Amino acid sequence: MKIIYLHQYFCPPDGAGGTRSYDLAKRFVESGIAIEFITSSADYNFKPNQRWAKIELDGITYNILNLKYDNSMNSMQRMWAFYKFLWFGTFKCLKLKGDIVLATSTPLTIGIPALVNKIFKRTPYIFEVRDVWPEAVIAIGAINNKILQKILFYLEFIIYKYSEKIVPLSTDMANSIINRYESFKDKIQVIENISELDRFNVDISNSTDIIKSKLGFKPRFSILYAGSFAKVNGIKYVIDFAEKLIKIDTSIKFILIGFGAEKSNIIQLAKDKNLLNNNVYILEPVGKNQLPNLYYNVNMGSSFVIPIKELWANSANKFFDTLAAGRPMLINYEGWQKKVINNSNIGYILPPNLNELTEKKLKNFIDYTYDKELLNTQNTNSLNTAKSYSLEEASNKYIKIFNNIIS
Repeated sequence: MKIIYLHQYFCPPDGAGGTRSYDLAKRFVESGIAIEFITSSADYNFKPNQRWAKIELDGITYNILNLKYDNSMNSMQRMWAFYKFLWFGTFKCLKLKGDIVLATSTPLTIGIPALVNKIFKRTPYIFEVRDVWPEAVIAIGAINNKILQKILFYLEFIIYKYSEKIVPLSTDMANSIINRYESFKDKIQVIENISELDRFNVDISNSTDIIKSKLGFKPRFSILYAGSFAKVNGIKYVIDFAEKLIKIDTSIKFILIGFGAEKSNIIQLAKDKNLLNNNVYILEPVGKNQLPNLYYNVNMGSSFVIPIKELWANSANKFFDTLAAGRPMLINYEGWQKKVINNSNIGYILPPNLNELTEKKLKNFIDYTYDKELLNTQNTNSLNTAKSYSLEEASNKYIKIFNNIIS
């Protein structure tokens, strides 16, 4: 069996991003399934005027399109990048032979090469929904043109209609799809993001404490944010929260690691509020393989979004990495993750709008950071919860889908 894997923004294990596709592909190869990616990368060392590069890594074949993309690009630049990948990726997909195409969004247009391949070569495809497009981008105001919105909703419908399976990464994403297209309910199967237990199950006892080495001291209580500094992440919330906290307790430190269009603004805001290097530390991104050291040397992981309910369906890598490291989770949104945190006792939930954080609630959070017994319990609960989102669970579900399609 051979799978053609479409992922526009693939990240290798030493990269600073989500490695779900790599982890799944590696497990598929170990199960005897051949994998060939179609992806793009601004980091690959292309030769002058080289459009495609082809490499082998860990038994996986990669076709890499020379295409610049990063979070600092504006909407038009991003749309142009989507179009270029759509155009060149479609022709590349038609040239390859495979039994199934697995297309993972975003963007929504990643489904078009799979759809065209099915039309001309009758190759079945699976569409994996990492974020529900166009619902999410419309909700944040990125696409206001009504005609374009209708076109995107129609494209979403067509991609779902002709797929063999729709795989959203959360139950809330699944419900969003079903609310619009109830007839597709039977082809939906949720496969959540992955808590990669093997990656985090490493001995770092003899390793340098990255947090202490970068800060110059060991904080009493530290909260790690390792992710994107994009508009939707709402990191301004963290700065405003830190400003409230430092007036009462100076021992709670926020460590923000990542990159994105809003990073320079966040750094300046932290400077303006005299928080930078006081209780807010903003560091450069690290590779996925360095994350265990980071998480093991902090007290808590975190994930934030701006207060738009359509974003609460997210299946953030940060959430699953925190669980895999056996650390409690801090979020500022509702939805399925809030339910998991409450039901499994694995973290703390802040209000979506910081103006809802009363003095009493603020004091409650500070008291929480001193409750060692509760924190130890949540550490254990987090690790146990991570087992429900293991790579083995996710890959086995996918392999079952592959076998059912082929048979």
